[in-house]
Amino acid sequence: MQTPVRFSSCRGVAFEVKPHADPFAITTTTTHQNPLDTKPFWPFNTSRVYPSSIQRSSSKPSSHFCDIDIEEEQQEQELEHALQSIQHENLDVEKQKPLTKPEQQPSKPAKKNNSRLSVILLDQGLFTVYKRLFIVCLALNVAGLVLAATGHFPYARNRAAMFSIGNILALTLCRSEAFLRVLFWLSVKTLRRSWVPLFLKTGTTSFLQSVGGIHSGCGVSSIAWLVYALVLTLKDRDNTSPEIIGVSSAILGLLCLSSLAAFPLVRHLHHNVFERTHRFAGWAALCLLWAFIMLTISYDPKTKSYSNELGSRLVQSQEFWLTMIITILIILPWLTVRRVAVKVSSASGHASMIKFEGGIKAGILGRISPSPLSEWHAFGIISDGKKEHMMLAGAVGDFTKSLVTNPPTHLWVRQVHFAGLPYLVNMYGRVLLVATGSGICVFLSFLLQPCEADVCLLWVAKGIEENFGKEIKDMVNGYPKEKVIVHDTAVLGRPNVSELSVAAAKNLGAEVVIVTSNPEGSRDVVNACKDAGIAAFGPIWDS
Repeated sequence: MQTPVRFSSCRGVAFEVKPHADPFAITTTTTHQNPLDTKPFWPFNTSRVYPSSIQRSSSKPSSHFCDIDIEEEQQEQELEHALQSIQHENLDVEKQKPLTKPEQQPSKPAKKNNSRLSVILLDQGLFTVYKRLFIVCLALNVAGLVLAATGHFPYARNRAAMFSIGNILALTLCRSEAFLRVLFWLSVKTLRRSWVPLFLKTGTTSFLQSVGGIHSGCGVSSIAWLVYALVLTLKDRDNTSPEIIGVSSAILGLLCLSSLAAFPLVRHLHHNVFERTHRFAGWAALCLLWAFIMLTISYDPKTKSYSNELGSRLVQSQEFWLTMIITILIILPWLTVRRVAVKVSSASGHASMIKFEGGIKAGILGRISPSPLSEWHAFGIISDGKKEHMMLAGAVGDFTKSLVTNPPTHLWVRQVHFAGLPYLVNMYGRVLLVATGSGICVFLSFLLQPCEADVCLLWVAKGIEENFGKEIKDMVNGYPKEKVIVHDTAVLGRPNVSELSVAAAKNLGAEVVIVTSNPEGSRDVVNACKDAGIAAFGPIWDS
């Protein structure tokens, strides 16, 4: 009787079945050497993308790893097919002999039934930089409110509405793609020098990655200041007008609605609802804010009437200038929206390649949309910096699936591209880039363009050429092979990405590891590297 072969689904569910009885079973005919055991390990003794020559990793498989960005529905279908195959062969799984003796099987920790929401919110830590920035921002505003309410900060008490507008300006800056692009550029330009301490570089990276904490903190604080201003106005309603009270109340309602839509549970489960509510409620609040400023400046409490002479009063009003800056920051990216021709191709049903004209610098991300007022989707940009750039979109949602089933000829784009975590690669001397599935997209530009950092790549994906196409494979092949590890899970099975990342980073002597994976995968790699004393960063919630 032949030894049964083990089949593992993407969700970590395993079955033991007879050879070839299950179409998903993988039969191993050769023994592969662990690339981590070769000496010297760096340069890596692994080859190119070709599966036949890639060496097997003997590391334990990661329970979180998914070979390619496939939806839950597709994973369920895969599992269902496997079960049907088992039933067809009349196999009793419970009566099958184990693959190895019980004492030889490695112990596995119990699989936590964590939702994606719990991973991105709780498992990333209770005291992340994002949450610290949120708490600090909120605490400073609460302290100001307490001082104002107790009479120790009379300026804030008399200008409570202005403090609310100031918080709105701060949260707008934290989401302004043009402002952040300049901030990221200045950070890299200043800190990329070799004599700059590593802790200062990693600290700056943590801060820039987590400015969303300031955005959220200022959002809640703006509501608190506006409530305080409205309470003071109601107490002194004899010196104000019903119109001012009405407009203030409407702004408060819109800010509350926008904040509730951004609550993590709503944002995760109903992202389109969040995006549209956030956008249109914000625009409406901005229009009412202008009305509020005009009313408050022109209103004369003595005559209880409005004046037509606003010029000099507007120029002297701090609220006017703050609102003017907010308006410019919000309008600026929309002035660059264009409908452009695109070429969309798909090597498989799992991902599509979108091509645009014009070269883009490495580390930059862009937004595309089929309907600019309803939804925008951000993707990493692949470019050699010369004639064209591309985006690789995994088919994981309605929009990205439509790119495969019904490729468009035109898409809406924002010509002001924004900088993300990968842009900070040039701040360091030696960097290990870790990607799973279509997460490779944001890193490919560093392989195609000259880079100040010494960049090496670890890519784990399923069916490299089949799912991502020959063009992507050739891009990776064009990079010096001693700086690339590609693990094709269709041939080699699922590895422990965390172990591979730590081993590669140590042998390279990398200053930092940057990973793009699903939330749980990114968290595991970042935590494993930090436990090994290696600075690591990955996408965070609201990054």
